[in-house]
Amino acid sequence: MLRFPLIDWLVLAWFVLCWVGYTYFAQHKSAEMPSLLVSMRIYRREWFKHVLGRDNRIADIAALNSLLTGATFFASTSLLILGGLCAMLGTTDRVIDVAADLPFARQESGLVWLVKIILLIAVFVNAFFKFTWSIRQYNFCVVLIGAAPQAEQAVEHEDFVGAITSVASFAAENFNHGLRAFYFALAALTWFVHPWLFVAASTLVVYVLYRREFHSKALYALTRPSTINQSLHLPEEVLEKLRSHSKE
Repeated sequence: MLRFPLIDWLVLAWFVLCWVGYTYFAQHKSAEMPSLLVSMRIYRREWFKHVLGRDNRIADIAALNSLLTGATFFASTSLLILGGLCAMLGTTDRVIDVAADLPFARQESGLVWLVKIILLIAVFVNAFFKFTWSIRQYNFCVVLIGAAPQAEQAVEHEDFVGAITSVASFAAENFNHGLRAFYFALAALTWFVHPWLFVAASTLVVYVLYRREFHSKALYALTRPSTINQSLHLPEEVLEKLRSHSKE
């Protein structure tokens, strides 16, 4: 009877912990300090406020279509990768023979390799669902822009602005989750080489994601106090955090 090695159970658990744990951490950390997703939500709200005052909204729809193109590209790429991975399921023995020549590669049973391939399939299935849901939500935004009332004062339709901002932000968040799946898929590839390399790669992905989401130069450019005007209406406690970060 084929048995799954304990070391592979442990590294698989670490991978899941890194992915699920970072997702949970990022959601709650964003409520305490500025992040890329939160800062972009602020700018989206300003964007859709200005939409109400424009007669011609072709440029706004074109901007959303460019976002749709990115999500569509990654959704299509996910399907192509899934096709290749499913094909690998029927040629596991050949894959094992090829991988045996890799440096530091271990001799493993077909069961272990099957689990590794299934893990990658699960990751890209998750990515596909995230990207396609993002596409649908961006389509909703296009419809909402077409249905947006015209008003000189956006405050007259604050609920509408809030609705379209939320839908656009949900679309961006799902796109972000899809990209995150690609990052973790790259980490999962290292499992084919060695379990400890898989642990190191999963940890590195979490570090890279954290740095980009909460401490990147792009975030500083978006949130530094000198670039924020009164129309953004940031809470005072958030402004204080931004001021303290700018002095570091």
